Amino acid sequence: MRDRSRDRRPEPPDDPEGATDFLRAIGKQVKLLRERAALTQKELGDRLGYGEDLISSLERGRRTPQPEFLDAADELLGAGGLLKAAKEDLTRAKAKARVRHPEWFRDYARLELEAVELNFYSTLTVPGLLQTEEYARTTFTVRQPLFDEVTIEQRVAARLARQQILTRWPAPMVCAVIEESVLRRLIGGLDVHRGQLQHLLHLGSLRSTTIQVLPLACEDHAGMDGPFILLTPKGRPQVAYVEVQNVSRLIADPEEVRILSARYGSIRGQALSPRESLALIEKTLGER
Repeated sequence: MRDRSRDRRPEPPDDPEGATDFLRAIGKQVKLLRERAALTQKELGDRLGYGEDLISSLERGRRTPQPEFLDAADELLGAGGLLKAAKEDLTRAKAKARVRHPEWFRDYARLELEAVELNFYSTLTVPGLLQTEEYARTTFTVRQPLFDEVTIEQRVAARLARQQILTRWPAPMVCAVIEESVLRRLIGGLDVHRGQLQHLLHLGSLRSTTIQVLPLACEDHAGMDGPFILLTPKGRPQVAYVEVQNVSRLIADPEEVRILSARYGSIRGQALSPRESLALIEKTLGER
């Protein structure tokens, strides 16, 4: 009998590098300098071209400031190089956080890196490989039990790093069938949602990427058992991957993979065509 305990997801350990304290220290410096300049968070954000929520998150150490933010804030707040001096340490901290996949996901991530074909069926969120940065951050921020801010940034960085395979040459052939309900749920709020729809339109215009929508009007379809991924590594047999709640599973058994592959073919046949799907995404975007 298969040992299901191996599917359990171990959570990341406490932050041993002190990155959380480092981000909080930078945030406190920004706050003190802002208050010395008699500016509100909104006023500082407006002058630097950032939102008030972002300034608030940075000051609390919940977001990683970009080097260009530190440059601009240093000049505007008259910090005399104090914030600019933190850029080197910030770069090192971000490098340590980059592409740090949780243990349970690493086998899949390694196969994805060498994939020549990827097929997604998504019922709850846009596939991670197709997500914008803010959409991805939302999915990690709302996760329960809660992740700390450093872990959130690590997971976002790792997810964005995976997306490099979409622009390499030769790119893998990617097909994503997405439930229409996913396109209508305002994950992250209106601005994040709009950005994600625009990103899907862009990806759908690529020769290597096909996006299809399974419409709400579809009364019965082959995907009732939930989402899954089919992945074909270069020179190796196709495998499948499923992930639900606290369980993830990489499937290599030929018969199980064959069944999921046949099911995926049925789902694609019941979905809108690529042209119709992009038209629906564009229509949904226009309604927001």
